[in-house]
Formats: sequence, C-alpha cells, structure tokens
Amino acid sequence: MKTVESIKKTLDLKAPKEKVWEVLTKDEYTRQWYSEFSEGSYAMSEWKEGDKITFLDKSGSGIIGVISTLKPYEKIEFSYNGVLNKGTEDFESEEAVAVKGFRETYWLEEKNGETTLYVESEMNEEYVQMMGDSWDKALKVLKDLAEK
Repeated sequence: MKTVESIKKTLDLKAPKEKVWEVLTKDEYTRQWYSEFSEGSYAMSEWKEGDKITFLDKSGSGIIGVISTLKPYEKIEFSYNGVLNKGTEDFESEEAVAVKGFRETYWLEEKNGETTLYVESEMNEEYVQMMGDSWDKALKVLKDLAEK
C-alpha cells in the first residue's frame, strides 16, 4: 500500500495571472523551470482538459497523466496514470502503479496585478524530501520568468 504525501507550496509573484499562466503552460518557459527536476525535461500536451500530458526527461523517460482540470488563468490539475520508459508507455508495472492516481495541482489568485500561485504535488513519501528541494528551485526559476 502506498502512502500519499503532498508537497504544498505558495508563491507570491509580481506579475498578472496571464503571465504566470504562460510560464506554467508554454514550452519556452516550462523547459526552463522543469529542468530543476531533471535537466532537459519538457511536457508533451495540447493543454486541453481531458487530454493526455507526458512529462519527459532527455532520455525519453517520464510520467504520463491526464489533464483533469484546466481553467485558464485559474487552475490546472493533472492526474498521473503511468510512466514512459525510453519511449514505451507503461501502465501496469510496479513503477507505473506506484504513480497511478497521484495529482499535481496549480491554482492562481490575482489581486492588484500580483498573483499568488498555490501548488500541491502528491507522491510517495520516500520522494518528498528530494522533490521538495527540487520544487523550491523550480519555483524560484518560475518566479524569475514570470516577473521579467
């Protein structure tokens, strides 16, 4: 039985929600802050609710999910359901089952031209420390990009 832990982060940005949304969803920005999790990382998605989203590293491995909620400038939520190993989708192995059902959620709230970003990322407890440090670094890059 897997133990679900959540990393929760809040980030205040001196940027409108439209700019923050771009940094969250546009490839030219996501590649920069995703690299804090794994160098060369990127997402493949049409960025539409109900669509598949795959997060890959430079080796062609990664995690597969579905965009369960997408409300532009307000909220994005992914639900993971498998992994990608060197280009092969896998939904049944122990590794795939270990990520199945975990969610990652982003909420935006804007007040007076400034945006607060709330992030919640679910994972197995053994990854929380390592991923928490990566999240801190990634959000610093995200903040720099949004406030440019």
